[in-house]
Amino acid sequence: MIILGLTGSIGMGKSTTSRMFADAGAMVWDADAAVHRLYAPGGAAVGPLGEAFPGVVVDAMVDRTRLAEALGRDETAFQRLEAIVHPLVAQSRANDLACAREEGQRLAVLDIPLLFETGGDQWVDAVVVVTADAAIQRQRVLDRHGMTEERFEAILKRQMPDAEKRRRADFIVDTGHGLEAAQQQVIKIVDTVLTPGWKCAKGGDSTARMGQ
Repeated sequence: MIILGLTGSIGMGKSTTSRMFADAGAMVWDADAAVHRLYAPGGAAVGPLGEAFPGVVVDAMVDRTRLAEALGRDETAFQRLEAIVHPLVAQSRANDLACAREEGQRLAVLDIPLLFETGGDQWVDAVVVVTADAAIQRQRVLDRHGMTEERFEAILKRQMPDAEKRRRADFIVDTGHGLEAAQQQVIKIVDTVLTPGWKCAKGGDSTARMGQ
């Protein structure tokens, strides 16, 4: 089974691209969705986060607003959060990949916003970076309900710059030219990696790079 890592900065169209891979037949594992399950009632992260950050659990689930407030009050809070959540997310990923292999799936796509930042690119066969022009990205994000310039800039500071992501990519999907163009790029990537004998030259040097 080929495993692709899918990543991209906020507003680049990663979620839409993820759905395109699913439509092309790939099993898609979504890191954000996995976290939502962990925070929901009965989720494995609810108890540990309630102990680590008193007051963030409301109605048997993690209240994201209260958690964000707790993280903002303590410089070491993110490290404590990651120490709890990351192993649980990794277990979710491993379980879903094992099921995909048992089902005979040929392609799995791991949708991980902070793929490079967390070192996740080391355990995938190739990395797909979703990108768009900076002006398009900014407009998409600022059109979101409740988004501000300050919040947008704060999010960008926590993410690897888009130019660096593109430099390290094995494949690139540019969503700035419409859905149809992006979908064609996704189809080309799927066809490439499922070609018998395909092997990626890791580190952004693949001769099969797309979208450039």
